[in-house]
Amino acid sequence: MIIAPKTRGFICTTAHPEGCAANVQTQIDYVKSQPALSDPPKNVLVVGASTGYGLASRIVPAFGGGAKTIGVFFEKPGTERKTASAGWYNSVAFEKAAAAEGLYAKSFNGDAFSNEMKDQVIETIKNDLGQVDMIIYSLASPRRTDPNTGEVYKSVLKPIGQPYSQKNLNTDTGEVNSISIEPAEGDDIANTTKVMGGEDWEMWLDALSEAGVLAEGATTIAYSYIGPDLTYPIYTNGTIGKAKEHLEGSASRMNEKFGDGSAYVSVNKALVTQASSAIPVVPLYISLLYKDMKERGNHEGCIEQIQRLFSDHLAGGSAPTLDERNRIRIDDWEMQDDVQSAVMELWEKVDTDNLSEISDFAGYKEEFLKLFGFGLEGVNYEEETNQEVDLPSIS
Repeated sequence: MIIAPKTRGFICTTAHPEGCAANVQTQIDYVKSQPALSDPPKNVLVVGASTGYGLASRIVPAFGGGAKTIGVFFEKPGTERKTASAGWYNSVAFEKAAAAEGLYAKSFNGDAFSNEMKDQVIETIKNDLGQVDMIIYSLASPRRTDPNTGEVYKSVLKPIGQPYSQKNLNTDTGEVNSISIEPAEGDDIANTTKVMGGEDWEMWLDALSEAGVLAEGATTIAYSYIGPDLTYPIYTNGTIGKAKEHLEGSASRMNEKFGDGSAYVSVNKALVTQASSAIPVVPLYISLLYKDMKERGNHEGCIEQIQRLFSDHLAGGSAPTLDERNRIRIDDWEMQDDVQSAVMELWEKVDTDNLSEISDFAGYKEEFLKLFGFGLEGVNYEEETNQEVDLPSIS
């Protein structure tokens, strides 16, 4: 079929296999252009490995340090009538590139929250790798089924205590409007923490440890975000913020169980990802942020962020630099006072009429489409392509 983008709000319902492959190859090429990682991890498990930060976290240790990688994700393969999800095509491209360089890569498609998935991954680690020495946890899911009770929990993005109103961007129309979100109620906080907190992260590490496949001195990283003051009510101080507090608590508990320096939370930069595009207010903030950081010359995408995470904090045998709450901060360039002041000045001015002039909304839209394999150089989007491509090592 000939595949074109079909977008609706923060969703693109199509993906392009050659375009996704080109996007993955661009990231691989960037990593290979950087100095090789010093003392890199040897065997890496990435939970949530098919898009965004998770995909980058598989690419960097593999192509920057020769690591063997196992990726876990939940993606849809293509059918006769529908394209696969972008994450499926990304993973196909990653595995083909890894195989071409003789790198071990194994993928598991299914519910990462389930006990069955953990058992399958552990069995493969035992048979193929022996142990893993790095575990990246990068899941972004709106719901979770508790593997022990079968109860389904759904996360919500809500403020706590009072409604939240702020400028917003309709990414379909380019209209700067406003949004109002009612506060959390009932079990909203508890349910969101169940989905987006650190419980499953801990369960993965406990399962790996109990099975004897967690290497001595292994490191695990989970990703988080803080963001600017204007999003605090809906994010940092909202339901998701409570879940992220739980994530940090999980890191502390794992450091007690497995030794200091075992578990870290990395606070990453605001970027165009499938997860961030669904958060109200954030697309407008990102459009303004990109404008300023690109002009300063310090803009980074997912692959540049994760390359810096590994090269500056996770490789070379030295301990990572931490903030007062023991978090790694690769959002440091975003959160510089001069950057935030400039962005907030633009925030006060931005409206529908001047959006294209004072923001990088064009860049936002371009990056959004690239997530699904569209707008990549060297890809002929007018040619028919095979949407049903197999993932070689899928389990």
